[in-house]
Amino acid sequence: MAIMERGNSQEARGQPHETPLKRGVDQQPQTYGDMLNNPQIRRWIVRGAVALVIGVLFAVVFDIRIGITAAVVAVIVDTVRKARMNSSVTAWQKSSAAERRTERQLKALQKNGYLVLHARAVPMDDEGVSDGRIDHLVIGPSGVYAIDSEKWDKRLPVRTLSHRKLFHGPFNKKDRLDEARWEAEQAAKALEERVGFEVPVQASVAIYGPSIPWKVMRVRDVDVYAGNRAKGYLRRRPKVLTETDVQRIFKAAEKALPPKYPQEQEAA
Repeated sequence: MAIMERGNSQEARGQPHETPLKRGVDQQPQTYGDMLNNPQIRRWIVRGAVALVIGVLFAVVFDIRIGITAAVVAVIVDTVRKARMNSSVTAWQKSSAAERRTERQLKALQKNGYLVLHARAVPMDDEGVSDGRIDHLVIGPSGVYAIDSEKWDKRLPVRTLSHRKLFHGPFNKKDRLDEARWEAEQAAKALEERVGFEVPVQASVAIYGPSIPWKVMRVRDVDVYAGNRAKGYLRRRPKVLTETDVQRIFKAAEKALPPKYPQEQEAA
């Protein structure tokens, strides 16, 4: 979040009058070098250069109107592509990041009263063990959820057995489900200690890649579904928390579950 310094719009009483020349010395105009160091400006310069090249090529091969159209389309396509790759967590700013895709869906739920914390570290358990990360902790009217985003090989089928086993091709995903459930349990304990009442946290795994032959399946107490269903998974559930509850739990979660990547979270 950018922080703007408050300017001296009114001079303090009893202070000597400051001339415009002196203010100009204190606030040096931005140089071309400063502008080029701005990543957003550099991105637009590159984007404009690429669009110019494409426009000239199409204008030479076809005509000027097609060249202009091609240049505009190139700018739009690149702008949309960059926007889709945007993420509050630096490690997720790549086209293949499953976490970023879920993050984008969850952002659309803010207008429905949902609050989200991304990439949160799981507190240590009674045995002093903690190496977990909750990709998305969602707190909203329908409850609290610990969502992990997974990118699996799309060539292998996904199937379940008696709601107790989950297979990706020949691979048993028992350990992955148990890990997701353990993370949610640790988060629930940490939140309960801070708010003073029980806060159930439902573990879930959003899978990208292979086809998922069901909408939502609970396997080993973990909800499993296709990654593109993350938003719908939350919206269809009944309301169990008030707006006050959501705000209280969210504030507790910010303190109880620290960022997994502190430097990235501060810079976001």
